[in-house]
Amino acid sequence: MPGRRRLPRSAPELQGVDPRALLALVDALVAVPELHSLMVVRHGHVVAEGWAPPYAPDRLHLLYSLSKAVTATAVGLAQADGLLAVDDLLVDHVADALPDDPADHLATMRLRDLLTMRTGHHDDPSDRVFGEPDWLRAFLALPVEHPPGTHFVYNTAATYVLAAVVERRAGVGLLEYLGPRLLEPLGIEDATWEVSPQGHVTGGFGLSLTTEDVAVLGQLLLQDGVWQDRRLLPEGWVAEASRSHVPAGPDPANDWGQGYGYQLWRSRHGYRGDGAFGQFCLVLPEHDLVVALTSGTSTMARQLAAVWDHLLPGLADAPLPDDEGARADLEERLAALDLPVPVGAPAGAPVHGRTLLLEPNRFGLTAARLDDDGGQDLLTLRRGDETLTVPVGRGMAARSHVRLEKPFDEELLAAGAWPEPAVYELELRLPLTPHAVRVRATVDGDDVRVEGALNAYFDEDLSVRLTGRLTG
Repeated sequence: MPGRRRLPRSAPELQGVDPRALLALVDALVAVPELHSLMVVRHGHVVAEGWAPPYAPDRLHLLYSLSKAVTATAVGLAQADGLLAVDDLLVDHVADALPDDPADHLATMRLRDLLTMRTGHHDDPSDRVFGEPDWLRAFLALPVEHPPGTHFVYNTAATYVLAAVVERRAGVGLLEYLGPRLLEPLGIEDATWEVSPQGHVTGGFGLSLTTEDVAVLGQLLLQDGVWQDRRLLPEGWVAEASRSHVPAGPDPANDWGQGYGYQLWRSRHGYRGDGAFGQFCLVLPEHDLVVALTSGTSTMARQLAAVWDHLLPGLADAPLPDDEGARADLEERLAALDLPVPVGAPAGAPVHGRTLLLEPNRFGLTAARLDDDGGQDLLTLRRGDETLTVPVGRGMAARSHVRLEKPFDEELLAAGAWPEPAVYELELRLPLTPHAVRVRATVDGDDVRVEGALNAYFDEDLSVRLTGRLTG
């Protein structure tokens, strides 16, 4: 099963970790919100772990750009297999997809430049690439304003191209290629990866793993690519991938300005793979430490600061005296991690069975309806000719599946309650992702105002503001 243990567990004091420092770390991470899972590994032993339901040891979690570290690892393995070399010219691997009139500098772009995100593009081209039907051809058709290797800009599309090159050279999908070489030896099972319209894995995002999968990958990097006395990664690859190929910036307190390697960020302490909304694999060789985090937050810098400020001062070079009381407090705190759902009265008679006709809005929603279904509610949303009906638990989450824009069904958890007679709170969560939306509907006679927001989002404003009138 995907949640099975592969790392030994230990009391933190035996590994030189103060349980009070771990407790302070957990409290600081919870304050960010929202923490989904945490695993701290010292000297190869898990010294703290916890999940906030519905997230769990056996539940996959979308990792966003933490996926990039795995794509880079696939490049290293492909180089060891003789399929490519990081100094190869990109055009030599994608000749059939080149435009008739290639951009200046494209001919000199090497795989190394994609790994270090120094492709020569002045601005991140990812949105332009992913908006086209053929991502590889779209990337190759872009202007390249700078000589490759001279200008750094974060570039998720470049990682997609790396994944496509490995798949082309290997003749199989990336997960299939990594299976016997990386995933199976590490005990990583049931990993999933989103694919492009052409069927290549997305490379720079879209990978889903469990928390311990992330921790095991971090431990592999910490051990220079060796796992259980077996070398999985080429000797020297981790050192090359984790060193700074892109110079550090001027701000010593900025963890995104410490330099960049092969799809790995340098940090103020060690290095890391990270993904949007708080998906982290922190590797600190100087402390023999790995920290795996999954979250749903837009303030990732506070999470890193919590590790530096609270955990690192609690590390010692030798075992610490047993502190049973602090360890018990830590275990209790980790076991109590939660993401509260709306609570209140189950009443809903004023709106049950009535349709809320919505004013025009940017989501395209035209109507909503809440019906009594015995021990739960049924929420129906209408957008044009499309309708979506989901069960909503009263004070607890009800589980269902919805079909999103992706080509698969997505698990959905929904919970709602009336904390006040005229106020309804609703949370919709996609528990395989970092995302949830929580809204508060205020009923004033037949008029309804709905306000809320997604818990974590990119620069786009995803706040929810709807108004409408009840009919029926």
